[in-house]
Amino acid sequence: MALEIERKFLVENDSWRDAVETSRSIVQAYVAIDGDTSLRVRIYDGTSAWLTVKVGVSEMTRHEFQYPVPLVDAREMADASRGRLIEKTRHIVNVEGFAWEVDVYEGRLAGLVTAEVEMGSESDAPALPPWLGREVTGEAGWSNAMLAINGLPADFQP
Repeated sequence: MALEIERKFLVENDSWRDAVETSRSIVQAYVAIDGDTSLRVRIYDGTSAWLTVKVGVSEMTRHEFQYPVPLVDAREMADASRGRLIEKTRHIVNVEGFAWEVDVYEGRLAGLVTAEVEMGSESDAPALPPWLGREVTGEAGWSNAMLAINGLPADFQP
């Protein structure tokens, strides 16, 4: 089991784009959601897939279990997700020793751009790049699971 410790922010502008190191497309479907426990399948660039179980521990920390799955099974799970699906492109931007995952959403979430930084502990204090906006860590409506179910929160301002 791994611990995922991360903070999440809305992104205010495109000044991060010049620092992108890698990018890949993600189709992410939620097979099951129960409170702050979720089972999702992700398909990366249409070529590989992973099944992930996340169990909330705190606002920033979750237990995370990941397993590779055959692509054909992942596609069937995505089809069975009852529309709880997110499509996005993930860009990696390194800032002062921390890798930021900048997600540009597509489909019904088009216009949304978020950034997450994974940390080694909740006490880590990564430098916050100037392109970040409001922090949404721990706000349920901004979790990917809730975005997949409910769409954009009412307070979203593109």
